[in-house]
Amino acid sequence: MARWPQALVGLALGVMTLGLTACSEGPWNNPYPDPEAIANVVYSSFDERPKHLDPARSYSSNEYAFLAQIYEPPLQYHFLLRPYTLVPLTAEAVPVARYLDAEGRELPEDAPAESIAVSEYLVRIQPGILYQPHPAFAKDETGGYRYHDLAGEDLRGVNVLADFPASGTRELVAADYVHQIKRLAVPWLHSPIAGVMQDHILDFKDLSERIEAAALPSSPGGARPYLDLREIPFAGAEVVDRYTYRVRLRGKYPQFVYWLAMPFFAPMPWEAERFYSQPGMAERNLTLDWYPIGTGPFWLSENNPNLRMVLERNRNFRGERYPGEGMPEDAAAGLLADVGRVMPFIDRAVFSLEKEDIPYWNKFLQGYYDSSGISSDAFDQAIQYGSQGEAALTPAMEEKGIRLLTAVQASIFYMGFNMRDPVVGGDGEATRLLRRALSIAVDFDEYIAIFANGRGQAAQGPIPPGIFGHRDGKTGINPYVYRWQDGRAVRRDIDEARRLLTEAGYPGGRSPETGRALSLFFDTTATGPDDRARLNWFRKQFDKLGIELVIRATDYNRFQEKMREGTGQIFMWGWNADYPDPENFLFLLYGPNAKVDGGGENAANYSSPEFDARFERMKNMENSPERLAIIDDMVDIARRDAPWIWGFHPKSYSLYHAWLANLKPNEMANNTLKYRRVDPELRQAKRTAWNQPVLWPLWLTGGLLVAAAVPAVVSLRRRERSRAL
Repeated sequence: MARWPQALVGLALGVMTLGLTACSEGPWNNPYPDPEAIANVVYSSFDERPKHLDPARSYSSNEYAFLAQIYEPPLQYHFLLRPYTLVPLTAEAVPVARYLDAEGRELPEDAPAESIAVSEYLVRIQPGILYQPHPAFAKDETGGYRYHDLAGEDLRGVNVLADFPASGTRELVAADYVHQIKRLAVPWLHSPIAGVMQDHILDFKDLSERIEAAALPSSPGGARPYLDLREIPFAGAEVVDRYTYRVRLRGKYPQFVYWLAMPFFAPMPWEAERFYSQPGMAERNLTLDWYPIGTGPFWLSENNPNLRMVLERNRNFRGERYPGEGMPEDAAAGLLADVGRVMPFIDRAVFSLEKEDIPYWNKFLQGYYDSSGISSDAFDQAIQYGSQGEAALTPAMEEKGIRLLTAVQASIFYMGFNMRDPVVGGDGEATRLLRRALSIAVDFDEYIAIFANGRGQAAQGPIPPGIFGHRDGKTGINPYVYRWQDGRAVRRDIDEARRLLTEAGYPGGRSPETGRALSLFFDTTATGPDDRARLNWFRKQFDKLGIELVIRATDYNRFQEKMREGTGQIFMWGWNADYPDPENFLFLLYGPNAKVDGGGENAANYSSPEFDARFERMKNMENSPERLAIIDDMVDIARRDAPWIWGFHPKSYSLYHAWLANLKPNEMANNTLKYRRVDPELRQAKRTAWNQPVLWPLWLTGGLLVAAAVPAVVSLRRRERSRAL
């Protein structure tokens, strides 16, 4: 009997194997291990390694995505309520300031700010909160710390935190919060908020000097020997008892409670610093920047920034209940279905490295990521606009059960005028009219549509939506740029801008001295090919008035130098809220904060005695009708003077699959992973349905190869028979 050729047998077996594989339940292209198919896990990504996971040093959103799930400051923002509302996290209550005069006598709550010498905040934390398991807490049989006095040979074979065989925990105490506040003053940690805290916390600057004086010299490798901050006195933050500590501020600063919701003010146990400061640790990336230690619902179980980072449920977490109140629309959105249930709802969160938008987007559509932003390249695939300009999902997205969340961000991008410039600056009526004319001509509604896929809201003033002092509707428009018509804001006609320009002394956009088109200068760092279209668009906006816009592109360092020295003329700038208070935006126009004279964030160098006087009254007030009235006056003054073309507030668009629940945009809170809930069975069913292999080309190819091989087999058998005969 003739044998089939070996290649043909292999081909047949391969085709059979494909057929058998097609009978398996899961998709072939699943990037995760099969046992995770129905795991209670959230899948997300990151595109850049977090540089700092030490809460004293971190100040970046990609770092907060991890930090906020691990560390717990005393306060947090309510997940559902708007405007943004502070609620306790580890604290028993939101602390209320106690005011003292220069002689230490207590003052009433409504005491004038100028009479307040010291503000005291007494923070009492909940007892019974435990840290995550960590080797820094491990103890031996005698009760001593097992890993606090390691020699070089003790670290042989230790490369990751899990290589330490023992771990331990202890209760969170008030001293841990005081210890962290002291760390903000440590000179070599370079905390990004040290300068701000020096202005407000008593004794902070002197504390930094005492720490510098007490520190031992660093080793040749740059490592710092352990310095026990518990031994260094500090009047600005003191332990009252095991669960209570006091923070003392200079004067009145009601915005301080917002800082108590940021990781900067999360607790840090002294054991962690003692553990990580030992020789040989930093060389192995055994540091707080690599392995944080907290009391939150998750801990960082895997830190491989070239592949993935994994947050695991903290088995020591006390449990926190899902909030029981929300906004009127939250019930209909399903956001109150888990009221009272203990969080977190998931066991793990896996963040995979994705440097490119397209692979991430494709994996989201395949169901391998639970949520996604929308890049410009994918925008038309995901979003369509209705007749009234409202954003909606495309039929392809709706068919997959994908949902859309949008939110106006607590930030602003604006075009600023250097108010020290003789042409566009100053407080004269002519330059004011010039700025107003340009404010009408530069159509940021059009900019949003062209360059942001509609993802933004034209700004009417400096305060974004969601922040106290922002007004919507007819009362909230900038009357110098918009008018209210048919229930909406309509930009004033370009002819009105031309009339203002004539009144400013530039008829037709021409300089009366030279008779030629007025030339204005736009300083920018935008020099790439993608920036060319934007810069051309800006030129066209000025050209509407007959004004020539000259682009002066430069590198970032030179641009910053121009801003510091006040030699620029027109520029683009932006600001993201540190905390949800109008002071955090209005201070951008406060005269003493001018970048040239004060080195502050008032990049336009705007100075108005009317505005400044109101700012000084408003900044230390609690939210009230009186404060709102002052804010309204300030915004009116700024609109009149037009130191900015108000620009726009960016709008975030995010997508999520039907199996992911409890998502609500929150521009202030970062610790929202604990609210997430997934339906793993639904996710697996959708993944399988969306990732079915297309096998007919393989079957067809295999069939054709077999058919092509048959004549060869027949010919071979004939030759064998002929030789046998």
